[in-house]
Amino acid sequence: MSNRISREELVKIYKIEVSFFDSLQNSGLLNTETEDEVTYLLYEELPAFEKYATWHYDLEVNIPGIEIISHLLSKMEALRSENLKLRQNLR
Repeated sequence: MSNRISREELVKIYKIEVSFFDSLQNSGLLNTETEDEVTYLLYEELPAFEKYATWHYDLEVNIPGIEIISHLLSKMEALRSENLKLRQNLR
């Protein structure tokens, strides 16, 4: 069993535009693999893809907005982890 899904399958399943997927890929928000001229998304990237698709289609957030939100959430998580680590060191 493969641990990836093709871009074409994603477009059909999620009813998205290929250009949206390509924009996510080009902006570095998604890590993909290409084999025999077919682009694949690893299953481990699916939660991020679904989150971005929801933001874009349901909340009407554009690609630059998705990049900013994703970056800020990553920073928040890093700060949360650092905070936890510092609290543990104080004990």
